[in-house]
Amino acid sequence: MEEQAVKAKAHKRSFVGLVTSDKMDKTIVVTVSTKRMDTLYKKYVTWTKKYKAHDENNDAHIGDTVRIVECRPLSKDKCWRLASIIERAK
Repeated sequence: MEEQAVKAKAHKRSFVGLVTSDKMDKTIVVTVSTKRMDTLYKKYVTWTKKYKAHDENNDAHIGDTVRIVECRPLSKDKCWRLASIIERAK
């Protein structure tokens, strides 16, 4: 029974997105874009969503491509943390 709980807990959502703000202390805003099929017009539409993520060492900066992972709620808006920086801004 406990093995199932551990397996369920181990799976956490993760997204790859672009850092759009790093003005807050230990927090970054990451914009994640996905393409979805529009139900009425049957065309692909780009959906964007912003997530606030915890950045402990203030490593990420505007323009970086990062991976964020779901975690426990850290504040009112923040329940994601920075997993890795995939590509630095040029």
